[in-house]
Order: sequence, then C-alpha cells, then structure tokens
Amino acid sequence: MTALKKYQRLECSGLWRETPQDQRREVLVRFGEATLILSDPKSGEAISHWSLPAVERINKGDEPPVFAPGAEASESLELTDPDMIAALDTVRAAVKAAIARPGRLRGLILGGMVAGLVALGFIWLPGALVNHTASVVPPAQRAEIGQRVLDDLIRVTGAPCDNQLGLQALAALSERVFGPVDTPILYVLPEGVDRAMHLPGDVIILPRRMIEDANGPEAAAGAALVERLQARAADPIIPLLQHAGLRATFQLLTTADLPDSALLGYGETALRAAPPDLPDDLLIAAFTAAQVPASPYAVAVDPDGTVFGGLVEGDPYKGLAPSPLIPDESWVALQGICSG
Repeated sequence: MTALKKYQRLECSGLWRETPQDQRREVLVRFGEATLILSDPKSGEAISHWSLPAVERINKGDEPPVFAPGAEASESLELTDPDMIAALDTVRAAVKAAIARPGRLRGLILGGMVAGLVALGFIWLPGALVNHTASVVPPAQRAEIGQRVLDDLIRVTGAPCDNQLGLQALAALSERVFGPVDTPILYVLPEGVDRAMHLPGDVIILPRRMIEDANGPEAAAGAALVERLQARAADPIIPLLQHAGLRATFQLLTTADLPDSALLGYGETALRAAPPDLPDDLLIAAFTAAQVPASPYAVAVDPDGTVFGGLVEGDPYKGLAPSPLIPDESWVALQGICSG
C-alpha cells in the first residue's frame, strides 16, 4: 500500500499502557512494513508489534487521541505528534479503501472477466478464479483475513500466550531475525499446535513446546524464518479460498467481502495441512542472511535427520558459537510467555 510506504520512516514518542490499570509508559513509535512497532526509547528493544490494519482509535472525539491494536485489546497508545496522528488516519483510511466495495468500473470489468471465465468451462473455472482472486487481494485485507483465521484457530488451541515480558521478548526476536521494517507478527499458541505454521497477512504461529523445551531461541527463530519462506513460496490465501469455496471466492472478488461462514473450520484445516517443501540451498541461504544457526531448528523438527539432514550439514554456524539472538534475560522471559 502506498500509504504504508510513505510513512515507513516516521517515528515519534507516545504513551503506552499494557492494560487500562497500568501506568502510562513512554515508548518510541515507528512504522514497519505492515506493523506499528513500539520500543523502549532508551534501549531500543521492541516492546510490542501492532498490525496496522487492526489499529483503531478508541476515544473518538476526545483529545489527545488514543489508539489500540483492535477493539478488544487491553493495550493502548496515546499520541500527540500531529504527523504520526495524520499518518495513522491516512493509513486507516487506506485500509478501509483497500477493502471497500469496488466501484462501478471495476465491477463491470470483473463482471466481464468472470463471464469470460465461465464461458471457458466449469472444470477450469474454480482454479482460475481462486488464483486470480488471490492475486488481487490487497495487503491490508490479507492481514485482516489472517487475523480472522487466527480467531477461528484459537477455538481449538486457546488464546495466544500473552505474558507481557514474553511478548516483548517475542517482538525483539522477530525484529532480530527479520529486521525492523519487514517484520511479521509472531504468536505462541498454548496447545493443539505441534509445528510452526503461517497464515495470510504475514502471521506466523509458533508452538509452545518449541520455546519451553528448547535451550535457546534459535529453534523458534529458525521456525519463523522457514515459515516466512514457505508463505512466499506458496501463497497461503490460496488454500484458504479453496476451503471457502467458489461462491465465497466470487463474493470476495466482486464485493471485497469474505463471509465468516467461509472461514469456519479453516483453522483446523490449516493445522493438518502439509507445509510446502523447500530446497536446502534456499533454506541455508536464508539462515545465513539472517545470521541464525540452522541446526537447532532442524534437530527440533526432525531429530532423525530424515528430512533436514542436509540443513544440519550445511549449517553456516555449525560448530561455531554465534552471538545470542536476544539477551539471556529476554530468552528467560520468552520461555515464560505462556505462564499467564
């Protein structure tokens, strides 16, 4: 989205609360690729990541404005910087426009296109309609759909772990692996998830055991890195649309609306789906670029080495002791992310 790119270098200070009962705390606020990043102004350590499409103003009509990462969120952020406030208003307007109903011209074009597709035959139509719809869903709506899938998933797994110190450590780990701009949203789910997985909108899910049973954050970092690669190798919105069905896909294409009924049960389907295979050289290159050891991840998900033996052999840090991905105290906090 142009609105996002325009403001990616914008920074300001703000007053953040973890919950309504907590004291306000000064934070540094800056735009990421699709997130609002809150960090400690002294240490620079990330405190929280908010999905930009989910940010809402929660005190309309009052000053100074207060924002939250969703209507039900406990966190809040008070801002006084006029440039940042204007930027958030612009981005929120762009998000609404991106998922708004298409205009008359677009409707005519889409109607003609769909009519042509129908004429080519019902066997070819479903795959073509799904692929084309996936190609035109904007980033803002992908993020919104990803959050809705997460809501469906947590009916099975329980709500994401939310210990605040653990969340800060998770945000810091994400920023260390992916950088401060192109940063996905990471969640840790408490149960029902045996492996890492990804959802549309750059949402990455980590299983609780990958953190609590590990000796360090390297396995979780590697899992997030691999999930990002898999999401870019095979568009995660395509299997979602296949699950939703032809009618819901057509509705999304023509009205920019995906009904809740189309997403019902997709969380469990995504849990059972086999991840796409990626070549070892692609994985090794990504681990090397991110400066993350590959062996801890490979051993965690494939102890026998039948699938990722090549990843262990090609680990750029095999036998070495690279610098910690996050400080020891952050790792201890991350291990307690599900402690309540």
